[in-house]
Amino acid sequence: MAKLEAVEYKSFEAIKQTDDLGNEFWYARDLQKVLNYAKWENFSKVVDKAMLACKNSGVDIEMPKTAEKQVVDYKLTRYACYLTNNALRIAEN
Repeated sequence: MAKLEAVEYKSFEAIKQTDDLGNEFWYARDLQKVLNYAKWENFSKVVDKAMLACKNSGVDIEMPKTAEKQVVDYKLTRYACYLTNNALRIAEN
């Protein structure tokens, strides 16, 4: 079993945010950097695939967009990050 102290896990946990209710979330643009994706235009397609996978799995989660200064971003749950990472790995193969 892989240690939870792996560099990738530490990077992932380092970008974690918490809302006023204590719910964890990650901004997609932060996750993009951790996953070494250079362009948002390409990474947003991976996030879209993750949203579709989530919908197809029967899990109803909200992935709100945030818009500050006309910059689109998403607040992702831990599960949404997992699906995004899976979509990224599938896209690479």
